Amino acid sequence: MPPAETRPRHRAVAIAILLLPVLVLAALWLGPRLTDWNEHRDRLAILAAGRLGQPVTLEGPVRLTLLPQPMLEAGGVTIGGVEGDVSLQARALRLRLDWPALLRLQMEPREVAVVGAEIRLPWPPSPGQPFRPPPWLTGLQGRIQDSRVEMGGLELDQVDATLAASGPNDALRIHGKFRWRQKEAGFTATLGRSGLDGVAPLSLTLTAARASVSASGVLLPEGGFEGSLQGGGSDLSALIPAPAGSFRLRGRLSVTAELITADELALDLNGTPVRGAATLRVAPAPRLDLALSAGRLELDPWVAALQKSGRLPLPFGLDLSAEAAGFRGMTLRRLRGATFLEGDRLTLTDFGALLPGDTEVTLNGTTSRVPGTAPAGSAANAAPGRLEASGRFHGNNLRGTLAALGAPLDGVAPGRLRQGEGRFRLTLDGNQIGIPEFVGTIDGGRVSGAGTLRLGNRPAMGLGLNLERLPLDGWLPPGTGWPEVQARLAGVDANLRLSAEQASWHDLAIAGLSADLSLESGRLTARRVAGRLAESDLVLSAVAQLGEAPRLAELALEASAERGAPLLALLAGSPAILPPLAEGKLALRLSGNGPPQALALQGGLELGDLRAEANGALDLPALRYAGSLTLRHPGAPRLLKEAWRLPAPDWLGEGSFSLAGNVALRLSGSRQEWSASHFDLIAAGLRLGGQVQAVTGDGVPRVTGKLAADTLPLPGLDMTSREPLEFGALSALDAELAITAQRVEPLGLPALHGASTQLRLTGGTLQLDRLQARWAGGTLAASLRAEGAAGPPALAVQGTLSGATVTEPLSGLPVDLRAGQLNAEAFLRAAGYSPAALMATLSGQAGVTVRNGVLEGLDLRAALAAIEGAALPEVESGLRQALTHGATGFEALNMAVTLEAGRASVTEGSLVVAETPGARLMGEVDLARSGLNLLLAVRDGDAPAFGLRLGGSVATPRLVPELADWLRWRAVR
Repeated sequence: MPPAETRPRHRAVAIAILLLPVLVLAALWLGPRLTDWNEHRDRLAILAAGRLGQPVTLEGPVRLTLLPQPMLEAGGVTIGGVEGDVSLQARALRLRLDWPALLRLQMEPREVAVVGAEIRLPWPPSPGQPFRPPPWLTGLQGRIQDSRVEMGGLELDQVDATLAASGPNDALRIHGKFRWRQKEAGFTATLGRSGLDGVAPLSLTLTAARASVSASGVLLPEGGFEGSLQGGGSDLSALIPAPAGSFRLRGRLSVTAELITADELALDLNGTPVRGAATLRVAPAPRLDLALSAGRLELDPWVAALQKSGRLPLPFGLDLSAEAAGFRGMTLRRLRGATFLEGDRLTLTDFGALLPGDTEVTLNGTTSRVPGTAPAGSAANAAPGRLEASGRFHGNNLRGTLAALGAPLDGVAPGRLRQGEGRFRLTLDGNQIGIPEFVGTIDGGRVSGAGTLRLGNRPAMGLGLNLERLPLDGWLPPGTGWPEVQARLAGVDANLRLSAEQASWHDLAIAGLSADLSLESGRLTARRVAGRLAESDLVLSAVAQLGEAPRLAELALEASAERGAPLLALLAGSPAILPPLAEGKLALRLSGNGPPQALALQGGLELGDLRAEANGALDLPALRYAGSLTLRHPGAPRLLKEAWRLPAPDWLGEGSFSLAGNVALRLSGSRQEWSASHFDLIAAGLRLGGQVQAVTGDGVPRVTGKLAADTLPLPGLDMTSREPLEFGALSALDAELAITAQRVEPLGLPALHGASTQLRLTGGTLQLDRLQARWAGGTLAASLRAEGAAGPPALAVQGTLSGATVTEPLSGLPVDLRAGQLNAEAFLRAAGYSPAALMATLSGQAGVTVRNGVLEGLDLRAALAAIEGAALPEVESGLRQALTHGATGFEALNMAVTLEAGRASVTEGSLVVAETPGARLMGEVDLARSGLNLLLAVRDGDAPAFGLRLGGSVATPRLVPELADWLRWRAVR
């Protein structure tokens, strides 16, 4: 037992021994913290640089802790920084130090933790530089947290990774995750140590969402990598801008300092086999090129994926070929083409395909910006890019191609839009499509022009076309009406300028057609539509307001021609021989305003010397017109000849032609209804007015109405003519007219006054019923019937004349009725084709009664006085003088006539002279041959009769006194 005095000493030693570890630990804990390591920042930086083989800069605070493990923490750390080498800038760097090395007063990091680092990996490597990690990195184990890695143009954000390198001979393993272009991805890399030949194995696996890609191979001693590439997954869009779907790939991968190549690629995209190759060129400028070849490819999901992908980080080239490709419901065949994307600029080179309908299209062009590449939230993000391209096309079934593109071809004639070829320039700018230039042939005709189309809620189109041939018909379904046309034009704005060397509408040929049209907010404006039709120049302009209540304004139509015949023949609808008037110069002017149901029209027409003016209202839906019409010509006889090829009759006389009235026209199919509520006609000596209605196009034309004439000259008729009369013309028209005339002037006959009749013409039969007139103070009542359709034509006339007062010679014969009260009646019939035939077949009865009259050409009283003479020579001389000269007043003249075969025989005739035995009238008149054989005989008591015979012809009658029997009787007596 130790002595008592030594026990405290032992106790103190024991306490010291027990406290020594605590003191040591306290020193290790508090010592580094109480030490200002910032004073040793430069020495520590030099020490770290010597250990890492890289320049090290410490700018932030530095502190060292030994417990629980030695750890050096520094802020504002920069490692490397030499151009072309690895560099690292970190917000904080924590190094776990090796205890044995630290006891040897050496700093050897065994684990590193980098927080908020900016790591730059040089790319491409310097020429000849092998792909090796720096020596200072191979001995480290550590972590990277919330850091950013930059390699060439590739930037990885939010990088969290763990590095493990147990020793110089162990593989370097890195695994972690990062974020690239808004996508989360994980990776694992293993870099083995190189062997004696300098070859080091390397494997890399990249995973993102539901897809992964891995590469395995070796790093070559001279620099570069060679190996294989494979991958797969359920969603390709997790890796690249592509449609969602499963994929598998395999191929060969080769990497050099300037070039990364993946060739012999075999891909399976959603069950579609694809072969290709990819090349990433990193020097002198980064660029990615991809070549793909597929049997069939669906383009719609790829286009949608590219539009959503945003701007690519490096230039990208794609060489694509597919035997068949689906695009917007169409199947494109033999798709070939190359695209190159650099920044906002997309270039298309020889991009071609065979469209449905076997139309081959080739396209070359560029875009200023890819749709969707603008930064999110920017104003430009909503606007698609601008494409400027040029192309060519060729096909023998354009119709099938347009139908596949969705063009409305219902109603287009089957022979249209078949063959075509040409070239064009195309621009796509936002919602606007432009074709600045187009040159080609369509169906064998040249076509050139330009156009634009602006899409939106109200599409707008501008189009200018020059065509060699343009058929205007056959573009709409049969039966398409104006409402359907308005429906197609609704909601569209357009500007159209069109010119065609030759245009056609059904069988009509239009030369030099030009049109300048616009459609804006339902307002259709035809600034100028011009063409040459039927040798006539036509110009049209108008403004039409479309909608439920359409309206026309500023309508103007002009037509001019050196010869009006071609245009008039076209309007007539038949190649009938036109009158000479149609050969005159033609000028037409028409203007109008108003709704279609009441379109106010004003117009004028000049055809030769004929002038026409119209002013009225047109109802287009009902095809009805009502208004005033005026026709004028300086010479009525000449107009008759020029318009109807008829010689001017003598009865018409000389003078101008004028027709003015209120007319109405209605069209219903082929039926045409004409009416004139009032008109006035002046044609030389003819004055005519009234109202008429006419219906044509519905069987035989029919005319009804009332006609009133101031003066009505009637044509004369050569009754000896053998030329057939136009009885057939009676079958061309049906008519029912009430005719009145203040004065009727039959050629060569006394005028009639206050004439009226009811004319009926039906089935070739003309009837004049209730014919009444005043003649010489008397009343004429008659009727006429002409059967033009009979064979031969038949004519029947009956009439009475009462109370007529004769005041001048009536017939113009040497013996004529000069005065008296005349009454007559007749019933006549005839048949034949010519006037001569009618006269030769004339038959019937007639009766004439004259009261208190004067017979000119003989003096019956003087004759009776002469026979009282004593000397026979004086008696004979007195008789001859009395029978051939003078006049006889009489109380009554009665005569009954029978007509047969053109001969008028006086069956009973008497002349009553006061205080005389009177006289008898007998004989006949050969009307067919104009022969006369009439005898006026006087018998006084028992003496033989004497008298005057009128013989010869009507033109040259002869007066022969009949005295022989009476002279013999007197001589005997």
